[in-house]
Amino acid sequence: MSLAIKQPGHVMSWLIKLLYFKKTASLTTSLTEKINIFLTIDQSSIGDHFNPNDPAPLYKRQLSHQFQHYIMTSIESAKRYSVFNYKVACKNESDKQYAEAFIYAIRRHFSARKLMKMEQFVKFKRRSYKLLFASLTVVMICHGVVPMILPGEEGFHSAIRNGLDIFSWVILWQPIDKLVFFWNPHLKEISIMHRLANAEVIMTENA
Repeated sequence: MSLAIKQPGHVMSWLIKLLYFKKTASLTTSLTEKINIFLTIDQSSIGDHFNPNDPAPLYKRQLSHQFQHYIMTSIESAKRYSVFNYKVACKNESDKQYAEAFIYAIRRHFSARKLMKMEQFVKFKRRSYKLLFASLTVVMICHGVVPMILPGEEGFHSAIRNGLDIFSWVILWQPIDKLVFFWNPHLKEISIMHRLANAEVIMTENA
């Protein structure tokens, strides 16, 4: 009797925990769907965002390492479909004249990074495919030539063939492993650079 009374309570408790988990998961998802990168434009400190040794105009200057680190740290929680926004605050009206050049410099930097990552991805695929074809060639030669030289199926000949089978798996493992499992990091970096280069700019009032 006591068991029958307690069971509804256990079921209700389980349902409450399930609903709470779904609510928390949906809240976490909504928080990571949009990531705001907060930027402040100030005439006296805007130069700190750039390489001090770069004499180019503001919109062509290299970003400083500290500023790049700040942006990458701001998006550490980014997911695959997270949307990036630049929230730019100007301290006064005169500072707004730097906003367009400042954002252009950021977009230019990450567009260049995106192209670099894409070139690295192309080189990665080219090297991996070459390694795979070279490995397949070695394996085909070994399995085609050795049986002609050692036609027997027993004793020493059998041990040699078993060794060739193991060698084939070992030599093919690395290129197959790279082609199957190492694509995603490259695609993730390209996606991040693309979103940073094309993030929406939201001008805000600085309190």
